[in-house]
Formats: sequence, C-alpha cells, structure tokens
Amino acid sequence: MSSRSGSVGGGSVGGGSSAGGGAAVPLAVLLRREVASERTASERPELHSGLFSQAKKGEDFTFLKPDCERVPGVPSSSFSAFGLFDGHNGNGAAIYTKENLLNNILSAVPADLNREDWLAALPRSLVAAFVKTDKDFMTKARSSGTTVTFVIIDGLVITVASVGDSRCVLEAEGSIYHLSSDHRFDASKEEVDRVTESGGDVGRLNVVGGAEIGPLRCWPGGLCLSRSIGDQDVGQFIIPVPLVKQVKLSTAGGRLIIASDGVWDVLSPEVAFNCSRELPPEHAAEQIVKTAVQSKGLRDDTTCIVVDIIAEKNNSSMPLPKKQPGIGVFKNMFCKKKSSDSSSHADREYVDPDIVEEIFEDGCALLSRRLDSEYPVRNMFKLFICAICQVELKPNQGISVHEDSSQPGSLRRWDGPFLCQSCQEKKEAMEGKRHSRDSSKNSE
Repeated sequence: MSSRSGSVGGGSVGGGSSAGGGAAVPLAVLLRREVASERTASERPELHSGLFSQAKKGEDFTFLKPDCERVPGVPSSSFSAFGLFDGHNGNGAAIYTKENLLNNILSAVPADLNREDWLAALPRSLVAAFVKTDKDFMTKARSSGTTVTFVIIDGLVITVASVGDSRCVLEAEGSIYHLSSDHRFDASKEEVDRVTESGGDVGRLNVVGGAEIGPLRCWPGGLCLSRSIGDQDVGQFIIPVPLVKQVKLSTAGGRLIIASDGVWDVLSPEVAFNCSRELPPEHAAEQIVKTAVQSKGLRDDTTCIVVDIIAEKNNSSMPLPKKQPGIGVFKNMFCKKKSSDSSSHADREYVDPDIVEEIFEDGCALLSRRLDSEYPVRNMFKLFICAICQVELKPNQGISVHEDSSQPGSLRRWDGPFLCQSCQEKKEAMEGKRHSRDSSKNSE
C-alpha cells in the first residue's frame, strides 16, 4: 500500500479573515499573514508512505491518513496521521482505538488555535485522548488490549505518542533517533516500581520446581507491558498514559519506520534501515517484514509502516524558527557527528546542528503533570469542560487534577485543569489510590 501527499500552501496560519463590513486591514497585519503563510507552505514536505504486514493472529491494525485537516475545509491546516495498533487477547481494543483515537485527539484541542499553538497543545491533547479512548473502551470489553504508536506529521514537525512495545524510529542524515520507548517491565525499573506501588504484582512465570522463566509480567493476567489501552482484567495500574515526543526535522527530511514487536524482537533499527535503503516506502516496509520473518519465522503478527518525509530542495538553507518558551519539558539539539576529531574548537562551532531538533519529551505517568501546562494557554482545557472526556461540567462540579497532589510548589486543588467524577476515578485508579482505599476498607 502506498500513499502520497503533496505540499500544501495558501491561507494564513490561523485561518483569520478580514474584518466584516469592508473594514480595512492594516498593511502590517497583511504582511505578517503573508509571511506566516509563505513560511507554513515552505515547511510542507511531500510524504510517501508504504505498509506491509504478515498476520499470525490477525491482531495488528494500522491507520494511514495523509490528508487530515484540523480545521475542516482549510487546506493550510492539513496534517498527516499514522498509527499502529498491536492487539492482544483479541482484536477489540486495537479496532476500537483505530476508529476513535484521532477524533479524540482533535476534540481535545480548541478549534481556534493557530498552527504554532496547535503543535504546542498536541502533547497534552494526545495524553487526554489516550486516556479517554481507554476509559471509553472499558465500557465495551474487559480482556482485550493493544499497544499504540501514533504519529502526527505537520510540516516538518513530528509528534509521536506511544504505549506498549511497538516502536517508531527516525533516520535523518545518517543518524537514527528513537521517537518511542518500550513499556515493558524488563525495560524499566521505574515502571515496575510504579505498578507494585499501585497494587500490582510483577514477577516472572513460575514453573514446576520454583524456577522463574520468561520476561517480567504483571499478575494477575501475566501481561509483560506496563502501559497499553484496554487490559482491564489486568488492573487499571496498567495505564494508557503515553510517552510523547515531538521533534522538528531540517529540510533534509528523513525516513520513519513504525513497526510492531514482530519486527523489533528480531531486527535492530540499524538493520531495518540498512536492509531497506534506497527502496520506496511500500517495498521498504515489505523488505523489513520479510527480513524479520525469515530470521525467526512468523511467530507473531509482523507489521511495518514506512514514511518518507521529503522537503523541498530549494529550502535547504532555510533556518529553523526560534523556539518558543514553555513549549516542552526540555529542549535539546541533536548535532551531526563529525567524521574526524581533529577539528578545532572554532570548526566545531559551525557543525550543522539542525538535523533534528527535539522540542518536547515527557513520559511521566501522572496526569496532574501531563495535563498541566503554562503554554500555549492556561485555559486550553476550559473551566467547565472535563480535560479528558470533554463533557460539560456544572459550576463547582469539576475536580482539579491537582486534588490530593503531593507536588510541592504553587499548585492548588482549585487550580485547573478539571476532571469530571468518572475521569477523576480513572485517575485515582491509575495512581493506585482506589486500590489503597479498597484495601483499607477490606481490612476494617
């Protein structure tokens, strides 16, 4: 399967219109709009995508939509979305997430944001959407679960949200960047500690004679993932709060590989890129899957999406825009490695630093931190709207995400964002508070 989207131009970033009644618009405003429009258009790369999958259980599902619009009917608001959903214990969670996640993301973002603020709001919106999707799915089924790796590409900015052990990796100018993280207990002591403190039991499978084998798993249920959507039978401390990472490419572009663990259990990112180099995306995805399957056989559903991001060559000298304060938890520049260590300090100062700019990364499990931000606007989550499910709240009905917060500083329980009662219960369950309260009641 292959898809392609061309560059998009025209229209101001915010989609603003002139004042009604024929009122004159100041020349300075028109010039700013024109400059913003040209900058946005120049950052619209071509996208070429390909998909290939070999099924063992039929629980892998994908989402490829290169022609989304955050403001319907406004081409300058276009973006692309790609998702991989690796289900387990059935395909219900994977199918439901595929069908609902993007709509939940868009509903969590105010419609009147310009492009800059939309990109800055995405990390919070992705967290809210993952939790809402999980919460809504829980009313439909109990045993099914899914990993999720969801990628939004807007111009040269890539935003990735992930739970589970599918991965998204980027190659740009010969360097490889990991845009997701494995939520396996074997990969993170912090996740083991979080789950055990929330009431879960983490350990390996016991066999006859007391020997322990296999990966670390959460009991009951035996799930080796610490984060997913669904899996209610394992316990709500297996959470849907994603790692979110946002980066900006230079106009050199790059290639993304989004693949399920059927690929990564066999191939390293270096091998995956090398075995598919110079191939168009659809053939590259096929080559990666077939290489993985040939190595160890088809033991699991094995799925791969490849996306090539091709920026316009005539913009290769365009500098990166200035970073806005407060966009991310931290910022860092990934620099191109020099081929020789003999360069002087003065030479090193001129090494091209703009291959990949890291704008944002946060994988914290606490909603009070993930939903709170000073940027772009404090009231992104409106006072009388639940920050997760977007339901309207009556005055004094909302519960602050900082309720019972142990974080020091100026956070107060009457500060927003706010949650409805059911989303507050979901938050407490994920943090183990409901488990603690239930245990204390049972001991009385």
